Amino acid sequence: MRITSTAPCRVDLAGGTLDIWPLYLFHENAVTVNFAVNRYTSCVLESRTDRQIHLASKDLNKTESFGSLEELRSARKYTLPLTAHVLRFFKPQTGVNVRTNSEAPAGAGISGSSALIIAATNALNRFTGAGYHLEKLREISQNIEAQIIRVPTGCQDYYPAMYGGVNAIELGPAGIRRVEIKIPHEELNRRIVLAYTGAPRNSGINNWEVTKAHIDQDKQVHRNFDKIAAIANGMRLAVEQQNWTEVGRLLREEWSHRRRNAPGITTPLIDRLIEATRKQGSPGAKVCGAGGGGCVLFLVEPDAKQRVADIIRRAGATVLDVKVAARGVRMQTEAQPRRQSRNVD
Repeated sequence: MRITSTAPCRVDLAGGTLDIWPLYLFHENAVTVNFAVNRYTSCVLESRTDRQIHLASKDLNKTESFGSLEELRSARKYTLPLTAHVLRFFKPQTGVNVRTNSEAPAGAGISGSSALIIAATNALNRFTGAGYHLEKLREISQNIEAQIIRVPTGCQDYYPAMYGGVNAIELGPAGIRRVEIKIPHEELNRRIVLAYTGAPRNSGINNWEVTKAHIDQDKQVHRNFDKIAAIANGMRLAVEQQNWTEVGRLLREEWSHRRRNAPGITTPLIDRLIEATRKQGSPGAKVCGAGGGGCVLFLVEPDAKQRVADIIRRAGATVLDVKVAARGVRMQTEAQPRRQSRNVD
């Protein structure tokens, strides 16, 4: 049996970091706004006739092999920890070849690892017949990622990979709820340019330090999150109403706020790009994810899209051709001849 699973990455518009438990419980109407993009992660599983497990990552150009699941589970370190930890959880009863790939550049901040975990958990869920529903797989994926990176993880990154589209992730005492923001995707496609500035040299926001400071009742941190929540609620409304002028203003406000409170989130190149494009048709921009490099989202006037893209390229960054991904994780299952149980190259 061969199972192929694909899941899209995401771009966050507002409310990042607020989605880490339990931070959102202390702020009224906490919400994160994001959308899926057509940069995909994939996981391909092939059953084997023996007990061996062979792992390969195309984008990382790494491989790893184990004689059995027991050998994998007893290993102290992994070359490909994401795949290994998902296999540890699902415990397949037969040998398997696992090939993964991500179209997200290194450290892009567009949630390549979270999208890949969604692809992998969905594939293993089907492969093993575990029967978890999609929302439970989000919880499993988030917990596995926390095991790997050993710091608190937020929930927002998994929902675009699960459902696609444009999303408001509502966060509160009753739990987490994804609400689709129903706008024509083409209206957003006409107004976005995504630039990759290179792998981050540092992390703009350390989630553990922020979480610890919040729990320790740091008043400035609480005020920062109140501001993040207010901007995110405004962003949700502006996107729902397709008020692009307000979306641009809120992107500027969000970037100014985060830049002031987390100086490591920016770089000289990012600062140059945002300043240069502002004068040429980009009313707002922000770093994706934790920053310190990675991707920058530019909101642009529709007739300025090419002009802004040219400015970004001349400055030395890469423009990623992206659109809203309308669908989330997808899977395909097919029969596989026995002779195809082989090591993964």
